[in-house]
Amino acid sequence: MTVRSTLTRAAAGALLANAVPHGVAGALGRPFPTPFADPPGVGLSGRVPNLAWSAANAAAGVVLLRGYDGSRRERTALVASGALAGAGLAAYFGSLDLRPPADGSG
Repeated sequence: MTVRSTLTRAAAGALLANAVPHGVAGALGRPFPTPFADPPGVGLSGRVPNLAWSAANAAAGVVLLRGYDGSRRERTALVASGALAGAGLAAYFGSLDLRPPADGSG
């Protein structure tokens, strides 16, 4: 249990939390911001980019959990970073207008 392993678990928690809204939006076919949109992180992406971004985040989170020994400090880092990332994502995405353009071009 090192500082590095604790930070790794914290990053895993944030990545796994970020996978959720993109996966849900992709599964429902709802437009949602991704880094691939224009402008990145603000513009809306369709189903495929959201599912891809969700899968990339989930895969990276799982890779960072390799060798996870479940120490108390690492569990705390994992859960706390996931909760903080979720709160941050809710605040950020909640401030955006996530409705597709009225002309149907999005």
